Amino acid sequence: QVQLVESGGGLVQPGGSLTLSCVASRRIFIINEMGWYRQAPGKERELVATFTSGSRLNVADSVKGRFTISRDLAKNTVYLQMNSLKPEDTAVYYCHAVLTDTPSRDYWGQGTQVTVSS
Repeated sequence: QVQLVESGGGLVQPGGSLTLSCVASRRIFIINEMGWYRQAPGKERELVATFTSGSRLNVADSVKGRFTISRDLAKNTVYLQMNSLKPEDTAVYYCHAVLTDTPSRDYWGQGTQVTVSS
């Protein structure tokens, strides 16, 4: 069991930046996947960037070079630094985790809205 709490979303202009945070209620080292997905209106939820198998990265091609995932193990927190934001990045961003003791169970945060518009 884990609780995930996201923060950092908001409204930004194209080309701007935001940093999202996801705080987990348990140590990250026992979470075998943790990171970010997003869902735009009318679209399927898609992977943005995650840590898998402890420290491996999985990053969507659409955000490579613009978004950076990082983590602070002491704070049980994963971050998503989003630079050079585009209108097509507009979505609800969700923190996601899979635990080592329940690997078939997905955990999701409540989501945080990111809107990129002039």
